[in-house]
Amino acid sequence: MEQRRLGDRGVGAIGFGAMSFGGMFGPTDEATSLACLDAAADAGISHVDTANIYGMGVSEQVIGRWGGRRDIHLATKCGIVDGPPRSVRNDEPYIRQCLEDSLRRLKRDHVDLYYIHRRQPDIPVEDLAGTMGRLVQEGKIGGYGLSEIAPSTLRRAHAEHPVTAVQNEFSLWTRLPQLGLIQACRDLGVAFVAFSPLGRGMFGRAALRRDFRAGIDFRDTNPRFTEPNFSANLAAVAPFRDFCAARGWTVPGAALAWVLAQGDHVIPIPGTRTADHLRDWQGADPSAADIAEIERILPAGFAHGDRYGDHQVAFVERYC
Repeated sequence: MEQRRLGDRGVGAIGFGAMSFGGMFGPTDEATSLACLDAAADAGISHVDTANIYGMGVSEQVIGRWGGRRDIHLATKCGIVDGPPRSVRNDEPYIRQCLEDSLRRLKRDHVDLYYIHRRQPDIPVEDLAGTMGRLVQEGKIGGYGLSEIAPSTLRRAHAEHPVTAVQNEFSLWTRLPQLGLIQACRDLGVAFVAFSPLGRGMFGRAALRRDFRAGIDFRDTNPRFTEPNFSANLAAVAPFRDFCAARGWTVPGAALAWVLAQGDHVIPIPGTRTADHLRDWQGADPSAADIAEIERILPAGFAHGDRYGDHQVAFVERYC
């Protein structure tokens, strides 16, 4: 697999997001998750991303049991405090305690990349960067990142202590980072890690059915997955599916290839619960003309509905 820079290390251009190991999209089990991680490593994926809130530690525990098998670049996150109501904390004592808890679950004495999952607005980002810089200096983390932030926040944090990566949602139907954030990352030498690059399943192997489990799968109340938006989005994506089929590409492979084409500092981190879906992530090699045609079929802003509902959008920085 092609290598891209993440901090001081090269990693596979496609990473792995382990949110689903915590049951966020439906039931899973440890044996299936471990097999999925093995398949990811066999496919050349060397960067694994998780968070303390994914299954309230379950995802980290699974990776901790698996981690000794492979040499991987590992990222985790803190900052979201489970509710109700959900809130955020970025104070140094809280960050340090969360890190120690994550390291225990991950069975590590340090983590390669540590993100602040959401920014606490009343703590200056310079203070937050100072906290993360001290953790780097102490050898607890290899570098730090920020998630769902604006370009201005990145620049302020980076001036205090260099940022390793920014992780925001980015895909064919979520294009906001192209309005300044991807460019800011490029200019500063910061990796841009794209989460949900397959649109939470909208760009999966087969067209989605609306059978999300209420109270378990958060798509059940997400505006893009509720009617009438859901049917409108399926119809909008259908020509892209036909385009991929005509070229012998999988839909996930083509969607990821489009994300990768947006900059050599962009690293998508698709996720899955099973090893079976991993084979769909590679194999598409679109030309510049193909990329242009994909953007004609799915122009910026084509999606029906917001990417988050009002109950999900708290502490996401908006800048456009």
